[in-house]
Amino acid sequence: MTIDAAVSRQFALVAQALAFIDARGPRAPTFDEIAAAVALSEQALERVLADWADISPARFLHYLSKDYRRQQLAASSDLLTASTGADRNSSGRAGERMLSWESMTADQIKATTRDIGIGYGFGPSLFGDALLAWTSRGICHLAFSAGDEAQGEGEATLLAELSALWPVAKRQRDDTRAHALLQRIFSRMSPRDRVHVVLRGTNFQIKIWEALIGLQPGQMVSYGQLAHALHIPRSSRAVGSAIAANSLGFLIPCHRMIRADGNFGEYRWGCTRKQAMIVWEAHNLTPSAAGTSRDDPAQR
Repeated sequence: MTIDAAVSRQFALVAQALAFIDARGPRAPTFDEIAAAVALSEQALERVLADWADISPARFLHYLSKDYRRQQLAASSDLLTASTGADRNSSGRAGERMLSWESMTADQIKATTRDIGIGYGFGPSLFGDALLAWTSRGICHLAFSAGDEAQGEGEATLLAELSALWPVAKRQRDDTRAHALLQRIFSRMSPRDRVHVVLRGTNFQIKIWEALIGLQPGQMVSYGQLAHALHIPRSSRAVGSAIAANSLGFLIPCHRMIRADGNFGEYRWGCTRKQAMIVWEAHNLTPSAAGTSRDDPAQR
């Protein structure tokens, strides 16, 4: 799949649909109501979902259901012990997106920041336009546009955040390389296409982020579950703060954290984007999605 501007436009329509579903509250709307809300025919919205995530309306709505999220939370308790001990060169299931990482503590950053060169650029992704930044050691920043800003305003906001995190680093814009890296991140990669990231934070934040990276795609956990698995059961709020400080969207999969009651909860780059990531992963990266009927949610 080629990640281009058309995919970002498809995501914008998906985000509108998700916002409408949220606004309806506990009564889930029908697919024809969703299509009408985004000013499309049912057939046109079905094509958007197929092009964006190769997903049918039935599966789309199934993965958004609260029952599905509660099932995932119930299943996660037995999986968390393994994930919190993940190897930093771990690949998860064979054939999935490969990810390796290294960390930089606050002291290391303070000692080396003036010597760090950062490349950055903007490009499309499966979840809207994004800012990507990298050092010679690996990808260090991935943030998404709010979507309701003009292009210039959105870029200025994202660049201000990057500058605040790396105030004296030497920055150079390279949209061509950013586009190529985003293509690798959001395409289905082979094992040889490893993505390497740099985690920049406190020791506690890095501990939380490494645990999240160890989660399997499609797996969802609550703040309390993760705190318990890391043997810090009274630190759910601190876990939430570490998640809010994440500046590597999607790569550090904070979108997989939901509330214990099954509600989605907040997300740094917007709840609709979080929902879209959960749906996309559930359909494209989990074992259960591979061998089931495309239009039969009861079998998923």
